[in-house]
Amino acid sequence: MPTVGVVVLTQGTRPRELAQALASVLAQRDVEVDIVCVGNGWRPTGLPARVKALGLPENLGIPAGRNAGVPETTGEFLFFLDDDEYVESETFLIDAIARFRADRTIGVLQPRVRTIDDSIPPRRWVPRMRKGDPARPSAVFSLVEGAIVMPRSVFEAVGGWAGPFFYAHEGIELAWRVWDQGKRAWYAGDLEARHPNVPTTRHRDFYWRNARNRVWVARRNLPAVLAPVYVATWTGVQLLRGGRNPKTLRPWFAGWAAGWRDDPGERRPIRWRTVWRMTLAGRPPVV
Repeated sequence: MPTVGVVVLTQGTRPRELAQALASVLAQRDVEVDIVCVGNGWRPTGLPARVKALGLPENLGIPAGRNAGVPETTGEFLFFLDDDEYVESETFLIDAIARFRADRTIGVLQPRVRTIDDSIPPRRWVPRMRKGDPARPSAVFSLVEGAIVMPRSVFEAVGGWAGPFFYAHEGIELAWRVWDQGKRAWYAGDLEARHPNVPTTRHRDFYWRNARNRVWVARRNLPAVLAPVYVATWTGVQLLRGGRNPKTLRPWFAGWAAGWRDDPGERRPIRWRTVWRMTLAGRPPVV
């Protein structure tokens, strides 16, 4: 029976949603799950008997919180699940594992994300330029991080999630580093997770972190000559978007400056061979 280490991340502010997320994992069939609930800034209590608790003394942010949970689990595969997301199918994990075993080039998998109330989901939930049919599977170059499956060996090879990011764009770095392992990031449109339809701008510092982490993605992962090209491309995109809401530009450019000024942590530039593979697959890492 396949074994899966499951890391469920929570700040303890959504107890009902957390219970639903954990129940959806405990209901999985034909796999053996080892579950840890990571409390970012608190220690989870009142958990089901099969769920371990890991309390972090402070909120380390989303990617670092996920990283902290991994050593507390065992299993050939890893499943990262946020507390406001859940899977309906009781065979979700075994179906995801079947994708990896059928295609050894897949290094990480994101399911299609549907809204809980079946409202129209944000376009960004389909992480590719040509959105098309959201049920269509494809290779991708970024990930919506709320429900992610990957082999533990790949997770360890890429160095885990980008801990310094706190939140925003860690799914881009993870996808790029998977590609640099000779694997592919995969959008499994035929598998599904559920998430509430809430705007990313609910976070007060969204625009600041969006810009800082965009620069950090480039500084940490791209060959030196490509990093400014990538940042320039996204600066142009933000200027176009900011024309509709100029108030967003001030925090965005403050984050942009912090991205160049502050230490982004470990630098592991992808190889030129990876740049070429990504380009042939339809997304050169300057867009």
